[in-house]
Amino acid sequence: MALYAIGDLHLSTGADKPMDIFSGWQDYVRRLCENWRSCVAPEDTVVVAGDISWGMTLDEALPDFRLIDSLPGKKILLKGNHDYWWSSRRKMEDCFARNRLETLHILHNNSYEGEGVAICGTRGWMIEEATQHDQKIGAREEGRLRASLESARQSGLEPVVFLHYPPVYQNLVSGSMIRVMQQYGVRRCFYGHLHGSACRQAVEGAYLGIHFALISADHLGFQLKKL
Repeated sequence: MALYAIGDLHLSTGADKPMDIFSGWQDYVRRLCENWRSCVAPEDTVVVAGDISWGMTLDEALPDFRLIDSLPGKKILLKGNHDYWWSSRRKMEDCFARNRLETLHILHNNSYEGEGVAICGTRGWMIEEATQHDQKIGAREEGRLRASLESARQSGLEPVVFLHYPPVYQNLVSGSMIRVMQQYGVRRCFYGHLHGSACRQAVEGAYLGIHFALISADHLGFQLKKL
């Protein structure tokens, strides 16, 4: 069994939001699916770190969910800034159950045990908390990360954190998110959100006692990253 991760699939099989207009995204769905099937086995786990579907509602996103469900492995989904379909955990899980999407699982104030680690995470927020509204959302996301890590404590497994927003970028640091990870002994953090030229400024490798890696789909060439 193995653990893989990828972010920013930006699927739009049920919505009119083509990604092929962007450089490097041509024929990306076929490439993604072929790469996924070539490496992931049914008993493996894949964390999908946000920006999963362009669907505006659960119904609009359903074709994308079905596509992901058809691919091998157990999938752990967390929210990205473009996941407008995201609802309460209960509503999303009811949708999955109603449509027999048995391989999809929501990461939201909780954690999962998989491949010898505790899978934790949340969406995160922009590092530049410029307004009171930003600060409020940032504090809420900090609380969700803390809840996720706290739920993993009893497992005794290494907590591995997955975020959508980068907690570090260039010379900017989200101090609150980093402090929570340090408090819980997190040694590895994977994040998405960055695309194109922004990927060149991504922080990857050891920093502040944590090993960071960018896992946005285009940055990975639509390959899944094996942990």
